[in-house]
Amino acid sequence: MLNIDTNKVCFVIVKAREFDVKEDVVEADPGSNPTDDAGRGVLADYPDDPVHEELTSFIDDLNVDEQAQMVALAWLGRGDYSLAEWDAAVAAALDRQTGSTARYLLGIPILADLLEEGLSQHDQSCEDFEMGHL
Repeated sequence: MLNIDTNKVCFVIVKAREFDVKEDVVEADPGSNPTDDAGRGVLADYPDDPVHEELTSFIDDLNVDEQAQMVALAWLGRGDYSLAEWDAAVAAALDRQTGSTARYLLGIPILADLLEEGLSQHDQSCEDFEMGHL
């Protein structure tokens, strides 16, 4: 049974999608006016990226059980566990929790898609959340 507020997972999904569209930095210090360059700088993956910082802070502020549920959802979405093995996935996430959960999760390619698939297997969706936040 999913024991994390779906809105928290959906927030991570939305922010992870924002983070995933980042591109390599082409010009380290462009020095131009953001209006003149049509705001393209927001797509560059600078070290002090506010989306990355916000996402990291949010995940770090989740309690240990919520972090484990988030990791287990990603694993479920990736196919590492089935829904029938949900409790085992959460237990494994708790057992393996040694470092920064945010760093681990943000290092997973297509994190948003995996979390969304994990939610879907729990018959949950971010449709209502996205309508109110996008």
